[in-house]
Amino acid sequence: MAESSRITARDGVRADARRNRERILVAARAVFAERGIDAPMAAVARRAGVGVATLYRHFPTRDALVRGAYAQQMETCARALTEALAAPDPWQGFRHLVETVCALQREERGFPAAFAAAFPETTPELARARQRAERDVLTLVRRAQAAGSLRADFRPSDLAVVLLAHCGLVTALPDDEAASRRLVTYLLQSFRVGPAGAPLPPPAALSLRSLPMAAGGRPGRGFPGA
Repeated sequence: MAESSRITARDGVRADARRNRERILVAARAVFAERGIDAPMAAVARRAGVGVATLYRHFPTRDALVRGAYAQQMETCARALTEALAAPDPWQGFRHLVETVCALQREERGFPAAFAAAFPETTPELARARQRAERDVLTLVRRAQAAGSLRADFRPSDLAVVLLAHCGLVTALPDDEAASRRLVTYLLQSFRVGPAGAPLPPPAALSLRSLPMAAGGRPGRGFPGA
């Protein structure tokens, strides 16, 4: 039985090493969701049931672990951008991109912080990937503006603001899908030229008293006098 765990796959990775890597990635997503992407690496190792040395063999830096944990989500974002550029209607492509990224932020609790951190450009390959994504977003924005569907004063930096705003919402209200969908629809309608179009999704079950963070940083108190 011990020998069978050492069988090497076609890519040269032993089966037991592959299992350890997968356990680490699952544990990392759980720990990051609970404690943020700055959580101690030792906490991830404990959750995975492996030694810290094993974790570092697979992921020598925190950045490598964060990228590994959310590689699938980042690939989905990249695919959404490619699909947006290929869409016959530039506005539909733009909307698809925003809705896809925001859905990932909503569905994977640790992903918003990882996405907002934007993964430091620790290698030339990462730097090129980011530059390529920025060029593609600019191309998408210009196409939608040329088609007359996106506000002429919209800038790619506005998209970053949207994602940061949505990141804050889903971090504070991770279980409130209604609030997320309504915010995204509000923002998209504010960027579009012409009539608002379809009605907004149903409102969130919120009041000023139920806000998770009040002035001064005290949780669960709402606004004074609300």
